[in-house]
Amino acid sequence: MTTHPPLVAVEGDHKDMGEQLGSLTADKIARSLDTYRARFRDQAGLEDADIDRWGRRYYEVALAYDPDIAAMLEGMAAGSGQSVNHLGALNARTELLYGTGYRDEGCTSLAVLPSHTADGHTLLAQNWDWHPEQADVTFLLATRDPSGFTVLSLTEAGMLAKSGLNSAGLGVCANLLVSDRDTGGDGVPYHFLLRGALNARTMAKAHRKLLPVKRISSGNVMLADAGGEAVDFELAPDVFSTLLPEDGVLAHANHFLADLPLTDLKAATSALTQLRPSRVRHLLAPAAADASVRPADIVAVLRDDWSYPDGICRYPDPDEPLADRVCTVYSVVMDLDARTLWIAPGPPREHPYTRWDLDTLFDHGVEPNTDFLPEVPIDA
Repeated sequence: MTTHPPLVAVEGDHKDMGEQLGSLTADKIARSLDTYRARFRDQAGLEDADIDRWGRRYYEVALAYDPDIAAMLEGMAAGSGQSVNHLGALNARTELLYGTGYRDEGCTSLAVLPSHTADGHTLLAQNWDWHPEQADVTFLLATRDPSGFTVLSLTEAGMLAKSGLNSAGLGVCANLLVSDRDTGGDGVPYHFLLRGALNARTMAKAHRKLLPVKRISSGNVMLADAGGEAVDFELAPDVFSTLLPEDGVLAHANHFLADLPLTDLKAATSALTQLRPSRVRHLLAPAAADASVRPADIVAVLRDDWSYPDGICRYPDPDEPLADRVCTVYSVVMDLDARTLWIAPGPPREHPYTRWDLDTLFDHGVEPNTDFLPEVPIDA
């Protein structure tokens, strides 16, 4: 793995951006499709015809939910030489896997309000835990439309969003949740919701992209903005809950914290999910109480290896079958006031973070700065 993921920067209308993205990442898209096609078959029992049929349906859902997302999928298909149906399936990988019983992923997200940070900025962060082979087909996607509106997001090849921020100062993080309401079928895939929120220029518009829509899978979305607010939505088909910061800190992992009319299917099985949110709050409590939280403090939390290998900084478990191993693939920290994103490959304890600033993403030959040098790797 490289010391930082590559930046793929595209600009124009949404179809043009999709076509550039498809052309620039065609090899990565093909590899990602191969990986997920095998997972769909082996872990969800889906054949190629099923994948094609559902992918087409999710593309049609995109047309109704957000035509800009559909246009990017169309362009990406043209640029990469792939079927738009296959790209629809990639962006619905959560629904195609988890709606059929597959149960393996994790993440830890957190936000700190400006009243508790050293410089009065809003901070948002996440460790993305997933299968390590996806690291090589994951990159930072920067998009800029004709109005100058810019989005920077961690993205798996063939997909449109994960955690990220936009030039309006809005940031998004995501965590897997699984419930007995997750049946697959017709509705807006989770990764479309993430892109929809990142395309929003205000917090209120982001809420409208997440809440009054037909959802078909559970998921957690944490939003924060440069205006100084943060909110966490635990989403499930037909129901949702709202969580707000306590003592300036918001934290979430992979189980439902609110009392919703559902059965949580990850609460007992996701690695350390019951303690990761409280661990975040415990580690940040002294600095938060003094209103002195800095990005370096967030990095220290994301590098926390307590309960190795299943801590906030997650390592592959050698006792698990190779195909089932999950680790922190990338770690992201965002300063929403500065429009800055730091990112490190996993495990972040062993890698530096690199800094990207939204206002220079499209400068010729732009390279990131290196910050937060790694700690000494642990001997385990």
